[in-house]
Amino acid sequence: MTTLPVYRWRLAPDGYATHRQLRALGLRPGGQEVAAQLERPRRRRGPLVAYLYRIDRAKPVRPMTPARRAALAKAMAARRTCPNCHRDAGYCIPRSLGMCVPCSDIESAA
Repeated sequence: MTTLPVYRWRLAPDGYATHRQLRALGLRPGGQEVAAQLERPRRRRGPLVAYLYRIDRAKPVRPMTPARRAALAKAMAARRTCPNCHRDAGYCIPRSLGMCVPCSDIESAA
């Protein structure tokens, strides 16, 4: 097992990017292993860790197909639909409540 190079926050060399930075460039890791690790120190807990990937090995993001777009729309509609009143809440239902906020208010008042 090889150890990853560890860089301090904002001191990673050029050619490396986090997953979000790759996505902003229109790229994805594409199956490559994590190339390095970025650590941001914190006072009372362990450091925040971000994994870095090599930009030259990244692949372009796959295009959105009509079937994938429809599946995502259906999944998001399911997350917005309240299981109690069966209405579209207009936002994703909080998992902590398990229902829309108005239904939660009614149940907590009872």
